[in-house]
Amino acid sequence: MTELKTADEIAAMRVTGRFVAQVLDELVAMAAPGVNLMELEHHARAMVADRGAESCYWDYSPSFGRGPFRNVVCLAVNDAVLHGLPRDQVLADGDLLTADFAVGIDGWVADSARSVVVGTAAPEDLHLIETTQLALAAGIDQARPGNRLGDISAAIGSVIRERGYSVNLEFGGHGLGRTMHEDPHVANDGRRHRGETLRSGLTLAIEPWLARTTNKIVLDPDGWTIRSADGSRTAHSEHTVAITPDGPQVLTLSAA
Repeated sequence: MTELKTADEIAAMRVTGRFVAQVLDELVAMAAPGVNLMELEHHARAMVADRGAESCYWDYSPSFGRGPFRNVVCLAVNDAVLHGLPRDQVLADGDLLTADFAVGIDGWVADSARSVVVGTAAPEDLHLIETTQLALAAGIDQARPGNRLGDISAAIGSVIRERGYSVNLEFGGHGLGRTMHEDPHVANDGRRHRGETLRSGLTLAIEPWLARTTNKIVLDPDGWTIRSADGSRTAHSEHTVAITPDGPQVLTLSAA
C-alpha cells in the first residue's frame, strides 16, 4: 500500500535527509588511498550514535540477503555495486567506491547513495558515475503529480542507454517514509505513461545503478555484496525525493 505524506511529514523526512547527506559528505571526504573500509563504517556508526538516529541496515534481514547485516552503511568497491558488506579492505588509488546510507530520525527515514573515485580518476570511471547522476536527475525531473511511475523509469533508462550502457531490472528504487522499503517499486527502465499515477505526498528513493559492460549480476559468498557478473566497474547514485504540488523536492541534499 502506498502511503502519502503530509507537508509536515515531508519536512521531518528532510531533517533525516540532511543528516544522511552529512554522513555521506564525511565518508566521501575520508575516502582516500590507504583508508580501510572499516574506518568508514565505524565513523558512520559514531555519527549515527551521536545523532540518536536509527540505522536502517543494522539487523536488516530481507529474503534476498544472508542476514542480519550488522553494519550501518553499504560500502562497495569497483565491481561491487549494491549491498556492499563493509570488510577489512584498504582503498587503493583509483578505486571506485560507492557508499549507500539510510537511517531513521524520529520515525522518518531517508536513503541516499554516492559513487566516487578514490585518488586518481580514470575517464571511463567518471563517465560511469556521471551517467548515474544524469539518469538520477532525469528520473527526479519526472517525479511530478499527474505523471506515471513509468515516466520516472523511462527517463532513467533512456539516459543509461543513450550513454552506452545497459539496464538491470532486478533491483531499483522504492517508496520509503516510515520504513526503508515501502511501495511502490521504481524500476530503472520502463515505458512512459504506464504504471501508478504519481500524487503529491508520495516519497521515493530513486536510484539508478549500472555496470560498465554488463547488466548481469552475481552475489558474493557473504550473501550480501552484489557485483557485476563480468567484473566490470559499477556506479550508483540515489536520492530521497518527495512529490509535491510545486514539483519534486530532493530531501537528501547537503545543507551547504
